[in-house]
Amino acid sequence: MQPSAVEVVGLVKRYGDILALDDVHVDVPAGSVLAMLGPNGAGKTTAVEICEGFRRPDAGTVRVLGLDPDRDARILRPRVGVMLQGGGAYPAARSGEMLRLVASFAHRPHDPATLLDALGLASVARTPVKRLSGGQRQRLSLAMAIVGRPELVFLDEPTAGLDPAARHATWQVIEGLRRDGATVVLTTHFMDEAERLADTVVVLDHGRIVAKGSPRELTRAGMSGQVSFRAVAGLDLSGLGAVLPSGTQVSEPSPGRYVVQSPVDPELLAAVTGWCARQNVLAQDLQVQRRSLEDVFLELTGRELRS
Repeated sequence: MQPSAVEVVGLVKRYGDILALDDVHVDVPAGSVLAMLGPNGAGKTTAVEICEGFRRPDAGTVRVLGLDPDRDARILRPRVGVMLQGGGAYPAARSGEMLRLVASFAHRPHDPATLLDALGLASVARTPVKRLSGGQRQRLSLAMAIVGRPELVFLDEPTAGLDPAARHATWQVIEGLRRDGATVVLTTHFMDEAERLADTVVVLDHGRIVAKGSPRELTRAGMSGQVSFRAVAGLDLSGLGAVLPSGTQVSEPSPGRYVVQSPVDPELLAAVTGWCARQNVLAQDLQVQRRSLEDVFLELTGRELRS
């Protein structure tokens, strides 16, 4: 069994009368990426800050790389990277200087110049931090969190405020962390980010975990997707239903428009198009609609992610 990089059991945290975390259990296998989703106020930041050792829980246990993040903070600090929303950089320092300073504290750091280039910051390496744009500061904060080759990285909204090109560059860097064997725990407001990067997604609402699983598991559970196409009207659909998974619904809601309702995967699509080919039917305007993480989130919380 793969060892846990982060293990949270029965976590409880109160702020006065507010129950910010209510019996939260999370296990993050080493070398994986976990994305934590939830509306504002759901408890994401509190959970992450406890794992980082910045807050103490009222109940429950937390183990980070097998250690207590509060009591063993000094031992954990060189092994864990934390991306701070405020950046954590000296405003008057140049970007390249700041990253080289952080790298100097690590035993085997990444090359700062290479990392700046990967994140699109090479052109501002000599620019003072205070003159960087918000997106540039965000990427510099990420670079500072990972330049020391940490075993575990906490990323809080790593692509907030970034343009599409910078987002994709950041995704590639995060994917590189996983390839190198690092564990990543990230919070995000972007569903496509979670679907692309995460091995496991945890959805928090009102301090409780309301869903947990891989993106595929969450999007396949419950509500089906559908495949629709147009062809000649009046096809005998009994043969199509016979080659599809049990429980699949096939209908012709309007003349010549056919809808197959079922969890959508490559096998389902191949079965539909294969049947059409055997019947010498040209399937036109073929469309695939799959349940998205956005759909899952709205069903579970009844709220937009940014609410």
